[in-house]
Amino acid sequence: MKHRFGRFFSLALAAVFTLAFSASAWAADVVILHTNDIHCGVEKHAGIARLSQYKKDLKKQGFAVLLVDAGDAVQGEPIGKLSNGESIVTIMNAIGYDFLIPGNHEFDYGMPQFFRLNELQKTKYASCNFTDLRTGKLPLAPYKIIEAGGHKLGFVGVTTPETLTSSTPKYFQDNKGKFIYGFSEDDTGARLYAAIQKAVDAAKKDGAEFVFVVGHLGMDGAVPRWSSTTIAENTKGVTAIIDGHSHEQYAVRTAKNMDGKDVLITQTGTKLQTVGKLVLHDDGTMASTLETKETLPAPDPKILKVIAKENKKFEPILRQPVGEALVELRDGDPATGDRRIRNGETNMGDFVADAYRAVLNTDVAIVNGGSLRNTIQKGIFTYQDLLTAFPFGNMSSAVEVTGQKLLDALEVGAMSYPQENGGFLQVSGMTYTIDATVPSTVEMDAQGRFVGVKGEYRVKNVMIGGKPIDLNKIYTVGGTTYILKDGGNGMVMFKGAKLIDDGSMTDVDMIMEYVQNHKNAKIGDEYADWKGQGRITIIE
Repeated sequence: MKHRFGRFFSLALAAVFTLAFSASAWAADVVILHTNDIHCGVEKHAGIARLSQYKKDLKKQGFAVLLVDAGDAVQGEPIGKLSNGESIVTIMNAIGYDFLIPGNHEFDYGMPQFFRLNELQKTKYASCNFTDLRTGKLPLAPYKIIEAGGHKLGFVGVTTPETLTSSTPKYFQDNKGKFIYGFSEDDTGARLYAAIQKAVDAAKKDGAEFVFVVGHLGMDGAVPRWSSTTIAENTKGVTAIIDGHSHEQYAVRTAKNMDGKDVLITQTGTKLQTVGKLVLHDDGTMASTLETKETLPAPDPKILKVIAKENKKFEPILRQPVGEALVELRDGDPATGDRRIRNGETNMGDFVADAYRAVLNTDVAIVNGGSLRNTIQKGIFTYQDLLTAFPFGNMSSAVEVTGQKLLDALEVGAMSYPQENGGFLQVSGMTYTIDATVPSTVEMDAQGRFVGVKGEYRVKNVMIGGKPIDLNKIYTVGGTTYILKDGGNGMVMFKGAKLIDDGSMTDVDMIMEYVQNHKNAKIGDEYADWKGQGRITIIE
């Protein structure tokens, strides 16, 4: 419910903010349209074709119009997965973005493909804190100056340092596991603040009258020292922050900068739930709103054709039926729409963990909630449905580890509760309790990797096969290389574990194998309760 309330509050605040500052003549206004966390959902909600037509319409009316994106566009649905992000780049090029930044998921296809996507983009990515540690240089431009409406506007790109663990960590390392790319990360946030301030100051020196930070940072649930609010509070000279990463909707939030001035922060949600519209009046005042499908014009026919052409490339494989779901597999509450898979058990989590354990033939299986992205509807489901629900292409993995390492992994997954955590672990072959009255004492390093637990564990009563966990016993654990081999979500406790499966199939292939050869092509009533089978108990 907090997301719904947050959206209502933001829209209401937008009106107050607009009224507080008088607008000058519209002819001199600059309209900055913005998107974030599209996650390949180009046909979802407002739709990118409506955005394209809106941009055209505003230009015809005489406005100076710019279009920017705050990251995570190229991954999240089959069209992205099957094209390694290139189909989304094609569509975004057709619309004409003026400024782009990489989010954490722009790196999900590996570093060579990231740089290829950057080359394919007509407007190149920008990031002031993405660094090649071998040279100390920035592979991307830190900012861009754009002239619009008679003004010079500076746009500074920022990519969350959380990328090191929320994308695949090995992509940023050499073959010896040493990090060769970084994002100005440290334990305090000071390095990131300094990188942003340096770019802001450079943009102003380059003539920018107004400077906008376009950041994949997030607010609620984001790492506090790297959140958009904290960035605003620890910098100066920033006019507004166009945000992403946390999939929230707010037209206007504000934070005081180092000079005590208000910095406007705005974010549009995910998959084009809304389109952001930031109006910079000629006198320097701003108005910020979120446009919806209902407030946008009919779709741009040209962009619809581009989307259709890209979709057609993959139609034959996507239409293949896989099985039948007798129940709906969910990532959250069907009544409210609130997501739960990153801070509680769901039937989707139980099902996927069961699939991994059965196919890999392990004692237990663990699945990070952040890897599960969509509901499997009741009825016949296709390969496209699976790719939509599991868009990352994670590879299978199975390891032998001690009970202690498994307990540590559960503790990392539970450390942020009740806040969401992409590393929250859904399980099979085991049960556990999270005592939320116990403060988390998990220690992570500057790169977001597990160091240890310095106090009492929140995770208790771990049972494996109906027996209490033995911290010294060796268990076989199934899952994906993202968690068990590559240290995703900071799970480095598995590093060096004996591998008994190393990428023999994708996550989608494991699920297809489970459905077709273990479940007679049907997902049955054992998964009927969307809240799962009681494998995870939470003490509030």
